[in-house]
Amino acid sequence: MGESNESVSVDAEKIYLGGKEHLIRTVSGSVSVIVYGDPDKPALITYPDLALNYMSCFQGLFFCPEAASLLLHNFCVYHISPPGHELGAATICPDDPVPSLDGLADQIIEILNYFRLGAVMCMGVTAGAYVLTLFAMKYRERVLGLILVSPLCRAPSWSEWFYNKVMSNLLYYYGMCGLVTEYLLQRYFSKEVRGSSEVPESDIVRACRKLLDERQSANVSRFLEAINGRRDITSGLKRLRCRTLIFVGEHSTFHSEAIHMMSKLDRRYSALVEVQACGSMVTEEQPHAMLIPMEYFLMGYGLYRPCQFSDSPRSPLSPSCISPELLSPESMGLKLKPIKTRVALEDSD
Repeated sequence: MGESNESVSVDAEKIYLGGKEHLIRTVSGSVSVIVYGDPDKPALITYPDLALNYMSCFQGLFFCPEAASLLLHNFCVYHISPPGHELGAATICPDDPVPSLDGLADQIIEILNYFRLGAVMCMGVTAGAYVLTLFAMKYRERVLGLILVSPLCRAPSWSEWFYNKVMSNLLYYYGMCGLVTEYLLQRYFSKEVRGSSEVPESDIVRACRKLLDERQSANVSRFLEAINGRRDITSGLKRLRCRTLIFVGEHSTFHSEAIHMMSKLDRRYSALVEVQACGSMVTEEQPHAMLIPMEYFLMGYGLYRPCQFSDSPRSPLSPSCISPELLSPESMGLKLKPIKTRVALEDSD
């Protein structure tokens, strides 16, 4: 699909902890983007997993002072929500076509063109990681690097396809019912934080449960349908031009997917970090585990953490959990030039 510059933005009267929401009309429908930081800095775009938005998928990471200082010191952050997943979203008209994941990847280029962004850093979780990986394959010159959390790259297994179909039926007949919520929480978190009859569930799980209750079931179902129809993009991984950092929880439902993806990437430019005692959503469950690897990764682009946080916090990672490639200067791109803040795009005729 060719690049489009015809997007229209409506600035909502909503401010989220200093960020401003933009509703951008694209070929695949309207999409919410919440922008934090100085727009003259390099751009970091985020994309969440199924039924989540930036608040429920990335707030743990951005509320971690050391990680927030690293990211917000170096980037202007553009949080993209899947269609109908933003805070306060209305139900999408059932007559609107369900966008494919390819369509959602094309939607990102429209967002970048609206904000006049050049090449960007990308961070995605599970389904969002798939969308951003696909975007990086289709628009390689627009991606500086990928930070992927519990990513997907293959078509659904038979068991995943079946469970997704069951969840689709539950969403259709019962909405965001208890069974759907429990399935999603198992997708995101390890058993330790979900709790049991003896141990109460953690605060992050309770907060996520509350946010899931606010989701429009029809909107979640549309994104789920797109995810369940995804294609295998393994063959394109070797052609990625950008460096890639993958995080996956030891107890993630998609642990084998992350291992498979890492095995297909060019090991000179990629690294895998396995986080102990953690589920799929490392950004919420173990955000501190991401700090040191991200510091190494971003050093390759001439970026750094402000000196007031010179001492890295204690990390749940053990040395054996860090892939040797992560500590390789060549792998982390220490010879790369620093990220340019912005590339001017010529207006199309």
